[in-house]
Amino acid sequence: MTEQNSDAPSETDEAKPHPWAALAAERFRLLRLAPQPGGRGAKPAPLRFAQLGRVERHSPQQSLLRLSLQLPDQQTRKNQNCLEVWVDHRSREVRFGLDDGFQVEPQDRGLGRFLLAQGIEWAKQRFSTYAVEGQALPSKDAFSDEARERRDHFLKALGFEVSYEDPLQLKARCSASHVGVLHGNWNTDKVQLVELLEAAAMLQQADRGIRELEGQLRKRDETVAGLKREDSTLRFSIACLVIFCTFQAGLLIWIATR
Repeated sequence: MTEQNSDAPSETDEAKPHPWAALAAERFRLLRLAPQPGGRGAKPAPLRFAQLGRVERHSPQQSLLRLSLQLPDQQTRKNQNCLEVWVDHRSREVRFGLDDGFQVEPQDRGLGRFLLAQGIEWAKQRFSTYAVEGQALPSKDAFSDEARERRDHFLKALGFEVSYEDPLQLKARCSASHVGVLHGNWNTDKVQLVELLEAAAMLQQADRGIRELEGQLRKRDETVAGLKREDSTLRFSIACLVIFCTFQAGLLIWIATR
């Protein structure tokens, strides 16, 4: 069986999806999203955990890294919580999936920068001398001055250059000279990778805490049950005293009227 040359695809091949387009994640890591106190109008965010999925493929022509995020009880749209890094070995270029919009939920938890930083580190380890393909940024991500500034700060912090092609700053592009100038760092106060043993220790600690709480609740229930028994005894005694006093009062009245 011979394999078709991907360098010269036919019209039929171009209409077909890429063989790697539907790859599912093969390796998984646990992420800890630290609780956030809130600020600038944002609500406090509780402690959460997420699953980081990873799959990569390599061929003489291309390489691919796909990262995806999943959170419990969360439904995501297509291409949301997902980052693809495509490498073209023929042109020696790396393309980060930013032109279709980079949407990550929940927002303001450091996940967007974490995903892109992971993609940058992967590319730097293998293709640091490759050029970074310039990409147009969607205008929907800059619907206000504040949103545009936050997006530009996000990209510049990772080493990208942001330029505008119009005075209204609606048509933007991000670029970098080569992969080696990018920075693969993220806010570790917000997102932490949890190792397997660390996750096991967290589960053991949570189980120990649950058992301690169950013991405290059991003692509380026993104390409440004892108080209820004492309350019932006191109520019975009071009722007997009331009956006795009523009988004595009636007897005194009867003696007084005789």
